[in-house]
Amino acid sequence: MSSSSPLTTPDGRYIVVRGRLWRCTNPELPEAQRQEWVQRLMRARRAVAQAKRADDPQAEREARDEVDEAKRALGERGPVWWRDGAPDYTQYKVENTPYADWYAALETT
Repeated sequence: MSSSSPLTTPDGRYIVVRGRLWRCTNPELPEAQRQEWVQRLMRARRAVAQAKRADDPQAEREARDEVDEAKRALGERGPVWWRDGAPDYTQYKVENTPYADWYAALETT
């Protein structure tokens, strides 16, 4: 399945990127808070790139820590944001998860 925009699982928990699941942002975050953390995430990602270009391992480590903080605040890492006890399938290949049949059906259409 190749698409320019990522697919989202029917339950809205994951996007599929190159056949792997990646956790979505917590939909219960207030919009202003989500936007603030997304902006911080983008700044931190730019800082990672800048530190790599400058060959500055300390700055890169600090920037990566900021990326992690933002992703946790958004609900994309750390404890899951859903409450039904379902496990986290982040980074799993779709075919090795309960989403396998859904994904396979998409590939045949």
